[in-house]
Amino acid sequence: MSVIVLIEHTGGTIKKKNFEALHYAAHIAKQTGTAVTALVLGTVAAAEMESLGEYGAQKVLHVADSRLNELHARAYAGAVIAAAQKEGSKIIITLHDIGGRMVAPRVAVKLGAGLVAGALSYPDTEKGFVIKKAVFSGKAFAYVNILSDIKVIMLMPNTFPAAKIQGKAVIEQLDVSFGEEDFGVKVKAVNKVTGEVALADAELVVSGGRGMKGPENWGILEELAKELGAATACSRPVADSHWRPHHEHVGQTGGTVRPNLYIAVGISGAIQHLAGVNGSKIIVVINKDPEAPFFKAANYGVVGDAMEILPRLTAAVRKFKQQHK
Repeated sequence: MSVIVLIEHTGGTIKKKNFEALHYAAHIAKQTGTAVTALVLGTVAAAEMESLGEYGAQKVLHVADSRLNELHARAYAGAVIAAAQKEGSKIIITLHDIGGRMVAPRVAVKLGAGLVAGALSYPDTEKGFVIKKAVFSGKAFAYVNILSDIKVIMLMPNTFPAAKIQGKAVIEQLDVSFGEEDFGVKVKAVNKVTGEVALADAELVVSGGRGMKGPENWGILEELAKELGAATACSRPVADSHWRPHHEHVGQTGGTVRPNLYIAVGISGAIQHLAGVNGSKIIVVINKDPEAPFFKAANYGVVGDAMEILPRLTAAVRKFKQQHK
């Protein structure tokens, strides 16, 4: 028996957030006396798959079907089910992202499994199989006890460590029979979002709101982000005003980020925005309004005009980097 982890990759490169999932699976495997099996779909180099052993996988099952290089929910779900049946798995782990949301519910229905989406804790096995998750847009938490024999867990990214271990994984090929109906949606083109750092995977994020006063001022925010090696984001009013592209919008109706550091510049801190960022480990708020609601959610706050503060902060970061080369 083993804990199955669905591994995601982009163009054959395994995403860093998978290592968190493997660490999480290793924790459960230790609790339950089982092993960790990583499931890789599509064309991925052996060296990439071997690296999974360094993060807790004892085995890698590889379904080497090039059609799986693109996300096809039915085919992915079929592969996960085949892997789980081969390994006799009772626990299946995916990420709580676009891929996970398309695949995990299908797997749960097919296997008659209980599912927790957006897991924020390791299972409490002393009370059954209890997992913490956020509800009501992050304003409260629920503790869900999965009672079913088979369990599907969708992990919230950037929540768990991704620590290396001294391990090695055995790679096995897994043959799965697919039907044409499993590839019913054809991917015509993939439009890549350009930028220094991908927002979904960013550990550092600098985000701007209406306090930036206009798109012409965004350069000073981008300069800070560049010095920090951070991704840029924005509030919904900024995206709706076409100051920034909608893929940068974070909040209840946009994307969700969980970086180590989130710097909010000129954002008031409406509940809808907080829903997308309140999983950040450290929040720094820069706003000229001392009564801005965002300050209540901040670890650190700076009251002042962003047009004055950002250039000074960027200069300070640049100086620090030069002194610590």
